[in-house]
Amino acid sequence: MVWTVGVDVGGTFTDFFAVDESSGSVHVGKFPSTPGNPAEAVLNGLEVLAQEHGLNLNELRHFSHGTTVATNALLQRRGGDVMLLTTAGFADLLDIGRQTRPHMFDLFEDYPTALVPRSRRIEVSERITDGGEILIPLKQNEIERVVDCVRAANPQSCAVCFLFAFQNPEHERAVTDELRRSLPEIEVCASSEVQPEFREFERFSTTVLNAYLQPVMAQYMTELDNGLKSMVPNASFGLNQSSGGLMSVGRAQRLPVRTALSGPAAGVVGAAYVAGAAQRPNAITLDMGGTSADVALIRQARIPTVFSREVGGFPIRMPMVDVETVGAGGGSVAWVDRDGLLKVGPKSMGANPGPACYGLGGTQPTVTDANLILGRLSEDGLLAGTMNLDKAAAATVFDSLAQSLDVSPLRAAKGVIDIVVANMVRAIRTISVERGHDPRGYCLMPFGGAGPLHARDVARNLGIQEILVPPAPGIICAHGLVVSDLLEDFVDSGRIAVNAENVTKIEQILNSLSAQARNWFEQESILDHTRAIRIRLDMRYVGQNFELAVPLETPGNQIPALMVGDLQQKFFSTHEDNYGYFNPDDPIEIINIRLTASGRLSPLADYRKLDTSDTAPVPSGEREVVFRSDEPVTCPVFSRNDLKAGHILTGPAVIDQLDATTLLYPGDIGTVDETATCLLYTSPSPRDLSTSRMPSSA
Repeated sequence: MVWTVGVDVGGTFTDFFAVDESSGSVHVGKFPSTPGNPAEAVLNGLEVLAQEHGLNLNELRHFSHGTTVATNALLQRRGGDVMLLTTAGFADLLDIGRQTRPHMFDLFEDYPTALVPRSRRIEVSERITDGGEILIPLKQNEIERVVDCVRAANPQSCAVCFLFAFQNPEHERAVTDELRRSLPEIEVCASSEVQPEFREFERFSTTVLNAYLQPVMAQYMTELDNGLKSMVPNASFGLNQSSGGLMSVGRAQRLPVRTALSGPAAGVVGAAYVAGAAQRPNAITLDMGGTSADVALIRQARIPTVFSREVGGFPIRMPMVDVETVGAGGGSVAWVDRDGLLKVGPKSMGANPGPACYGLGGTQPTVTDANLILGRLSEDGLLAGTMNLDKAAAATVFDSLAQSLDVSPLRAAKGVIDIVVANMVRAIRTISVERGHDPRGYCLMPFGGAGPLHARDVARNLGIQEILVPPAPGIICAHGLVVSDLLEDFVDSGRIAVNAENVTKIEQILNSLSAQARNWFEQESILDHTRAIRIRLDMRYVGQNFELAVPLETPGNQIPALMVGDLQQKFFSTHEDNYGYFNPDDPIEIINIRLTASGRLSPLADYRKLDTSDTAPVPSGEREVVFRSDEPVTCPVFSRNDLKAGHILTGPAVIDQLDATTLLYPGDIGTVDETATCLLYTSPSPRDLSTSRMPSSA
């Protein structure tokens, strides 16, 4: 038996998704995280999973890992002690930024304090022009002075960011090479290695963040890698990137900033895979956990990507999965503002003390407490009954909330659910309606521990009639890690006018990037038939502030023949899609040429199909659930493990499983396919009857 495993470390739980490559059997596990030492939960959970399911650790082929270590270090300001080396005259760039207020109408809100104090920024006498020519040479005595300054300060890491180093990295390389030779105990990174693109502020910020994270990630990865080498000696190890692909341990230690959104990216990859298997190429994902909800829009089974965003208030410029986050999770706190209005979030009770029903000392009402009061969660507890829930404690905190609102506890609980749903609906409209996409043309894919519980309400508010619940919705991020490819991005930055004279130059750059990709394929031992490349050109009208990513077709993974007219038309089409217009007479330029290479070390396993049954599903029990009215409805409760392909469920009903709870309202229909995916069809309102997608059997 040869198997692979994906492990996602969250703030509350560490999730495992293991698949037997020969039989397609799937095994899942969910264990408490260990925030003080995340590697401990990973290693202990892997051992328990192997014992429970009879898995031989020596037969583990590949270990894929998603982590929040970098994210938490940024949010909690727990990174390393950093120094910044920069071109003379540019030491204040991190403070100057872009001169835009973080919140437009808040006159007192400011950018977060820079991670490198002004006293730890060293200016270097050197200068390179925007064309890559050396204006002020970097002399050897200047390099020696800089090294002496760094030695005296004794930082944990050092960021080297020179002006226009992306055009000519000669000076950065000279300094970094000498630092690494003279001070091997210090982590050193250069902007030309981390983010070789124009826009000096974003490039400086990304490189500083990378240096800030290097000591933290190096310690974690070293400990985890050493533990895995002794426990699973035959397994390769990949770490998930913010772009949704895997990279090696060594590269993760050098470029930890690439893991800033590792967990959410894995969830979107897993969702895209499940949607493709269910033949639903257009899907809106809803990842609802304990603290927040992440939403993304998948079109034609393609994972949405952006090239810049903020994490913890700091700009990062590199490929990342396009995810919108809102403070709406199971632990989100319900509170009354000074105007007497009920609010939910963004504050969360987290895992400890957690919601009041956890019995760990929580004293404030949360979304999880509301669901327990309404009967939507079982009093038997979570994680197949291994995590007890205290309904009396939930009732106590909601009695207090209800008194302050002058309503019944049931009404207060329903109000909390309505508000958290409205917050998630707002986030989905941001990534769909505000970008010109009608959510009614998509299915909703909820996952995370709380996603399927609220999916029906979210779908109804958006006019979505089809909900796709994955087989293991609470483990979908770990699932995404198993199906993720290794991925590497290559970029060439520089302004190139789109005209006939520059076509040859563009083709030469693409061929150079393609050669780099082929070398990477060989170094990583990527299977030939799994290799793939994607090309995107960052283009804009001359004078525009921001560019658009224009994809190029790559038939047979070959560099396409370029024609000026084709490039122009592709840009016009992309510009019109984004802004509603284009001007065929204005000059166009290319800012960045990007090539993304991807592939796998081993083929994907074929998952075992569910047995088909023509009998009605048998409930495992029943419980009282409150829906729209205050009167509870007796609902059958089904175990997800007992459902077979072909089973049809009619709401009201509840589906319980280890990692999530799924709710069907009265009139809703649920079906199960051979991939163990559950498709829910919401009961249409009269205005929706003409376009209803509910099965005819309903």
